[in-house]
Amino acid sequence: MSGTHYVYWLLFALMMIGLYVVISHGNLLKKMIGLTLFQVSVFLFFISLGKVEDGSAPIISPEVETYSHPLPQVLILTAIVVGVATLAVGLALAVRIFEAYGTVEEQDMQERDEDRHGAAS
Repeated sequence: MSGTHYVYWLLFALMMIGLYVVISHGNLLKKMIGLTLFQVSVFLFFISLGKVEDGSAPIISPEVETYSHPLPQVLILTAIVVGVATLAVGLALAVRIFEAYGTVEEQDMQERDEDRHGAAS
């Protein structure tokens, strides 16, 4: 097994940790942290796929025979921007939810909704 396989296993473990955090926690901020961890591990996975052994930057030169593919890095730059924007919107929503409910725990929000709708009926 070559050294790159260990990187893939590490990134897979990070993905599963991020997924576990998203699924297991009721706190919205912890869910966003888990989602960010999952995204970062996917980004690193794609970047590691673009690495070519003894590859050079894709600048044509007579001394270079092997080039690394630049597409994964370009796609990940775009994905990072989208991920940061998504995180910003998620944090803004969490602030608004906290202002409305006084908590960011899902269970507490559901109980308060049930109390509001139960009292109105």
